[in-house]
Amino acid sequence: MTFPQSWPEQGWAFLHLLLVASFSHAREPVCQQIGKVEEPQIFKDGDVMLGGILSFHSRWINKQDNYTQKPKPLQCTSLNLMDFQFAQAMLFAIAEINNSSDILPGLSLGYKMYDACGSIARAVSGALALANGNEATFVSSETPCTKSAQVQAILGETSSSPCMAIATVIGPFHLPLISHFATCACLSDKAKYPSFFRTIPSDLYQSRALAQLVRHFGWTWVGAIRTNDDYGNNGMVTFTETANQLGICLEYSVSFFRTDPEEKILNIVNVIKHSSAKVIVAFMSYMDIDVIIHKLSYHNVSGYQWVGSEGWILNAPTAALDENHILDGAIGVSIPEAHVRGIEEFMMDVKPLNSSGNQLFTKFWEALFSCEFNSKNNHKRCTGTEDLSDVKNSFTDMSLMPIFNNVYKGVYAVAHALHKILKCNKTCDTNVTLDPSMVRMVTSVITLQHLRNIRFQTKEGEEVYFNENGDPAAKYEIINWQPTAQGTVEFVTVGLYDASLPVDRQLTLQNTSLFWVPASICSKPCLPGTRKVLQKGKPVCCYDCTPCAEGEISNTTDSITCIQCPIDFWSNAQRVACVKKETEFLSYEEIMGALLTAASLFGTCMTCVVAWIFLKYRKTPIVRANNSELSFLLLFSLSLCFLCSLTFIGRPTEWSCMLRHIAFGITFVLCISCVLGKTIVVLMAFRAKRPGSNIMKWFGPLQQRLSVIAFTLIQVLICVLWLTISPPFPFKNMKLFTYKIIMECAMGSAIGFWAVLGYIGLLAVLCFVLAFLARKLPDNFNEAKFITFSMLIFCAVWITFIPAYVSSPGKFSVAVEIFAILASSFGLLLCIFVPKCYVILFKPEKNTKKNVMVKSRATLKTNK
Repeated sequence: MTFPQSWPEQGWAFLHLLLVASFSHAREPVCQQIGKVEEPQIFKDGDVMLGGILSFHSRWINKQDNYTQKPKPLQCTSLNLMDFQFAQAMLFAIAEINNSSDILPGLSLGYKMYDACGSIARAVSGALALANGNEATFVSSETPCTKSAQVQAILGETSSSPCMAIATVIGPFHLPLISHFATCACLSDKAKYPSFFRTIPSDLYQSRALAQLVRHFGWTWVGAIRTNDDYGNNGMVTFTETANQLGICLEYSVSFFRTDPEEKILNIVNVIKHSSAKVIVAFMSYMDIDVIIHKLSYHNVSGYQWVGSEGWILNAPTAALDENHILDGAIGVSIPEAHVRGIEEFMMDVKPLNSSGNQLFTKFWEALFSCEFNSKNNHKRCTGTEDLSDVKNSFTDMSLMPIFNNVYKGVYAVAHALHKILKCNKTCDTNVTLDPSMVRMVTSVITLQHLRNIRFQTKEGEEVYFNENGDPAAKYEIINWQPTAQGTVEFVTVGLYDASLPVDRQLTLQNTSLFWVPASICSKPCLPGTRKVLQKGKPVCCYDCTPCAEGEISNTTDSITCIQCPIDFWSNAQRVACVKKETEFLSYEEIMGALLTAASLFGTCMTCVVAWIFLKYRKTPIVRANNSELSFLLLFSLSLCFLCSLTFIGRPTEWSCMLRHIAFGITFVLCISCVLGKTIVVLMAFRAKRPGSNIMKWFGPLQQRLSVIAFTLIQVLICVLWLTISPPFPFKNMKLFTYKIIMECAMGSAIGFWAVLGYIGLLAVLCFVLAFLARKLPDNFNEAKFITFSMLIFCAVWITFIPAYVSSPGKFSVAVEIFAILASSFGLLLCIFVPKCYVILFKPEKNTKKNVMVKSRATLKTNK
């Protein structure tokens, strides 16, 4: 026998030890049996042996003995026809290989199959028998014990927990264990189970597929039931982790085993009855789902959407047992549909199972045809010639063809590994110096290494390989239980799951062909404009919907946060979109702006009318007696005061902000300067009538002009400094109102603004004091009295302006400022000029030189 050149030195050393042990063992004269070990149920010798561990019987425990201290022996009762199907699939693959010239030519595969009887202990016992070869051998004392019972690989078991125990025990032997139905993700741990392989995907992918399936339909509030073993517990752990990541909550998660006391199962039924979740994820074996369905049927608990694992979703006996249609509409994942040519015909030929030579085949035949060979009580008698084509039971049901295909692939995987080890071409190189028993012993050491690297295609074109964890590629079909008109259930493929694709494309479903109950949620979805607020003490799927605050929006369903709108935007009434904030300023189009504009233009027109009257009657005594030059300058400044109020209306710009305050400050100083000049002239004119007084020469027309210019230049200087240091500028005030933007003119320098306003106030107070002192001067048309009233109004307006301006919001502060300008301007115009115009127009008889000079001649003297 030859070996690959790449075989490591450690392998040669280990092989040398095995050869030495084999030849030394061959010189023993007698085969010694240690203890009593049960013989294999199905056996056939061959050049290379394969082992099998299947549960041909179901395990039975007397529940009344669970509470006693004395343990009862294991009893294997009813036959499990499904595992007989798996055995037939294994025999089919072995027969096909033995009849093939392309794989293992010149060698025959033999097999030994042990019955685990649903017991982990029995499964481990069978695995040790296959690994150590210490089963009973009836030979004479003279026959040398040179035949090894060691197998190259073990196929089985059907469940995860027995596989974990077997893989742990046979791991040190480097003996491969290939399972067709053990899906626990824990078995992918190569540190614990280095010799474990499987042809069915890990539950890691199945659990993720189930979570994505649940999320696809919006079922965020579900219950969970699992088998209390490694398959159910580990699978549910992965499902729960993935579900949490996808926003799915479990209202309850309970576990049980089919042998649990009835009280525990009834407690689970009560949990389901009193729950609000309408979707139940069942990560269970078909034997356990049968138990729970029976109890739910008895208590008339129905109307739930079931989501199933591959352990039961495609099990026809479970569907047949569900007479009350509790599982109608169930959806879950299963191994993709497969077809192996010839296997169905081979399956129906049960004669190869008769190779065991014990009572197993007899029991199987009786269970298959519901008859007895030794019939009693008039029961149907078996003849041994019954036709299986007339029988319809779980053995003749081919719905588990994907699992048969897994068994088929497992046998071929071992065959391809042996083929590669033995360098088989036209015939396998077994080296004639070693007998077949030696070939079996040597190749078992390195089969494990080659299994990890095999890659081949079955006759149906399916590619078979194992990843670094000993797992195949993960692909599932989505199965939906759809009731038929005949009262049966049809397994309909409605989608696919491929773990090799990107996450967003792994699950594809045909929703139109589905049959299920309404969705299951703890809380109704939060509509756009609201956000989730978790309910205290409850899972994240239970929440209240709270409207977003002002200025925040949510434009998606079930939003967990509200998005703050940009600074220039505000949320609409529905809180689903950000809209541009309303921009507010005093405009000409609105009523208040139009009224103020009208008042400003009316004041300007009125001033112009007064100026026209004064111009027309400029030579009359009243006009001449009231310092006509200052009067015309005052009227001009008043018209500017009225017009400057218009600069406060409209959208603030850089130029308008500077113009409005500068124009206001300068025109009002010009106006007050004129009034102050007139007041000083009146006051000084009456003091000049004292004998020897020459004071009027210092208050002539030139001095009056210079005083007005001087007072005005001071304000101009203040304004220039204000514009130079920190001028007014347009500003978006977003603090006053959150839902709108106030367009206003920022002062720039507050000192500049209050300096301008303070200077106007200083002149106004000075003018008021002087006018007050001259209010009782003897004159028919005492201008000082009118100036006193006008300045009283002026000061009152601007004193009340300050608190009103500070407290008024937005555009109303601008309106207050315009009102103050107009009110003070109208006060000056009405108090100083209207009485004169009244006399000029309506009392012309008083507008005579004689009448003006009745009380005082001094006034006329000052105007010469």
